[in-house]
Amino acid sequence: MPPRSKARSVLRHWRLYAAISPFYLIFLAFGLIPVGFSLYLSFHRWDGLGSMEFAGLAQYRYLLSDTQFWNALGNTLVIWAMATFPMLFLALLVAVMINSAKRLTSFYRFAFFVPNVTSVVAVAIVFGSVFSTNFGLVNAVLQGLGLDPVAWLQTPWSIKVSIAALMSWQWVGYNAIIFLAGLQTIPGELYEAARVDGASPVQTFFRITVPLMRPVILFTLVVSTITGLQSFSEPQVLLSTTSNTSTFAGGPDNAGQTMVLYFFQQSFDNNDFGYGAAVAWGIFLVVVIFSIVNWRLVARREK
Repeated sequence: MPPRSKARSVLRHWRLYAAISPFYLIFLAFGLIPVGFSLYLSFHRWDGLGSMEFAGLAQYRYLLSDTQFWNALGNTLVIWAMATFPMLFLALLVAVMINSAKRLTSFYRFAFFVPNVTSVVAVAIVFGSVFSTNFGLVNAVLQGLGLDPVAWLQTPWSIKVSIAALMSWQWVGYNAIIFLAGLQTIPGELYEAARVDGASPVQTFFRITVPLMRPVILFTLVVSTITGLQSFSEPQVLLSTTSNTSTFAGGPDNAGQTMVLYFFQQSFDNNDFGYGAAVAWGIFLVVVIFSIVNWRLVARREK
């Protein structure tokens, strides 16, 4: 279409463009411009008050050699793995049980979905009490079984277990609802044929349900990867009272410090907004790489 015709078409339908303009204006003001400014800021040194000082690629070079960032990356990947795989397996089991229920299915959906819509801060405070060393419910159960209590929020691996448990509890119901939608697309005749052939429930689950649910499982894996690599509120609130140096350090020895937690520490605890922006773009690159890997995995399995 010639440029004049395009201009006339826009003028002719200006009411329609005006109707959809609020979304794009809000996205421009609160999405695109901040993203562009963060990229610009990552090439400068700025404390938030004074003038900016151009740094070029110096902050990105420092990021590649920053041992604390690599520690945060390692913590994030370990917590993500410990939370995601058990969470997806439990979500699939919950979805299968809800799908096979004959009564109160709506209640079960609501009950399992409630943790996902509950405030993360409130949930983290509750889990902080549950995993408390002296008065926690988990240690009370361990002592009731004759086992020694564990300092859940004081040692590196127990910190990761606590954060992973919190994230799993929060997202099991959300993924269970997605799995439930996928289960309801599987023909019931397949399960009836399996029962006629003498297949046990375990065999039916692993030979019918899991293979037919593979696209949904891979979708939830991709989404869980993106959200898990950006975990912030869970370790920040859960470990806020056990940090050695600051509110955002991530617990003793930074054992629970995630990438986003490290970004927040650099930007708002150290007031180093330029390096914080560089850390944010490093996080973005990590999330993109993992998303591409998962997308390749999905494409390969579908073929």
